[in-house]
Amino acid sequence: MNKKKSSKTAIIIGAGPAGLTAAYELLKTTDIRPIILEATGTIGGISQTVNYKGNRMDIGGHRFFSKSDIVMEYWRDILPTQSAPSMDDRILGIEKNLETDGNADPEKTDAVLLLRDRLSRILYLRKFYDYPISLSMQTISNLGIIKMAKIGFWYGVARVMPIRPERSLEDFFINRFGRELYKTFFKDYTEKVWGVRCTEIKPEWGAQRIKGLSISKAIWHAVKSLRRKGTSADISQKDVETSLIDRFLYPKYGPGQMWEELAKKVVERGGVIHRKKKVTRINFSNNKIISVFAGKEEFSADYCFSTMPVKDLVAAMGKNVPENVQSVAADLRYRDFITVGMLLKKLKISNTTHRKTIHNIIPDNWIYIQESDVKVGRLQVFNNWSPYLVADSSRVWIGLEYFCNEGDGLWTMKDADFLEFAKNEMEKIGVIDKNDFMDGVVIRVPKTYPAYFGSYERFSEIREYVDKMENLFLVGRNGMHRYNNMDHSMLAAMDAVKCIKDGIKDKESVWSVNTEEEYHEKK
Repeated sequence: MNKKKSSKTAIIIGAGPAGLTAAYELLKTTDIRPIILEATGTIGGISQTVNYKGNRMDIGGHRFFSKSDIVMEYWRDILPTQSAPSMDDRILGIEKNLETDGNADPEKTDAVLLLRDRLSRILYLRKFYDYPISLSMQTISNLGIIKMAKIGFWYGVARVMPIRPERSLEDFFINRFGRELYKTFFKDYTEKVWGVRCTEIKPEWGAQRIKGLSISKAIWHAVKSLRRKGTSADISQKDVETSLIDRFLYPKYGPGQMWEELAKKVVERGGVIHRKKKVTRINFSNNKIISVFAGKEEFSADYCFSTMPVKDLVAAMGKNVPENVQSVAADLRYRDFITVGMLLKKLKISNTTHRKTIHNIIPDNWIYIQESDVKVGRLQVFNNWSPYLVADSSRVWIGLEYFCNEGDGLWTMKDADFLEFAKNEMEKIGVIDKNDFMDGVVIRVPKTYPAYFGSYERFSEIREYVDKMENLFLVGRNGMHRYNNMDHSMLAAMDAVKCIKDGIKDKESVWSVNTEEEYHEKK
């Protein structure tokens, strides 16, 4: 492929979805040469795939689904969709009728997107509930008539009474689901995730993550799902709230495969990717970024895209930044994340759903652990994301997700102790028998979740200041301090490149991604 000659350079901080998309868009639509500075040795940011002895881990669980046609086409241009059933579908005799982008038999090629059926449930008081909560017979049986009556009453109150002002995430939940359902299924889990009370979290978190979800939508979706049974497996679900989607695309070897493939395309077109280059200082003058330092090496910049945590970005810009901006940035909070990969002979919990599975493994992609007597927050079954994530298909490969703060007791626990701690928790809630444990690994990921408390309510002061930097664009989850999905991060990067290409100085379009009910199905 011919490499473009470039007269200008864009320094891109971070090789996650946003950074790589920005680089690729610059190479496709401008003559600007991107240079990516990645602090770690890996590609994909928190969307990377970790390979442990041939068993692959998806850090956090990444569904490749978007309401944006642009993003869906983007992914399918990088990796073609399957044209034949995957390993587990073949064994179970399940055919997938799907419009494909070429000859992509998952048994014959490594570069392919699989079509996956989605299931996630809640484990609460040692019983399973649908997620999102549905009015199924199982839900009614598990909760009991009295509890269901309370939930129904308070949901009715929330529907007919004037909406309370949304000053906190608690207000957001109660307005949409009623007080009883909030206390039963939202409060404790959310506080486990964030480590603070829901009354201390700004409602913007709900607007980012579950903005369109409601009981009425969940019920209507369940009715429509019954109608769809037996029909072809169409990936297009644009009329479905994101939290309710039934199926999604997924790279054969995990999400990192997508970003590693995109990184190759960036390099083929003339972009540069430096790994283990942590940005430590950013020089600016007259509202323009001049250069970026990674260690002792200086990189001149005509443009700069930042996906690094806003807290670190402002610190790297030095003492010439106004004191109020420094103060707000210094007090931005984050929630950190630990995943425990656990290889097992089998699970103690067996499949009791209608779905066919291999070796009677529960069919869930993930399970929300809403048990108050354990610290684990979520359980992933990697076999169900993709059978190719597991080195030996006769084994069960799971991921246990813990939310913590960098430096606290969980974060500083020795790996061997953490594995024992995790095994004890899983046995306590009946998921595993410790005798079935074979191997495990502990992965720590700092600053995984930008928090909507601390100084977040003053974030506009940071935005107002950095937006004055004519050639600086903040994109990505940590880059914007916003709980974005992969597609949101990509769309923000695309809009930032469009601003440069079209000479648009106003960055409102970049910040507007994922702030409306329907995001960016434009252009």
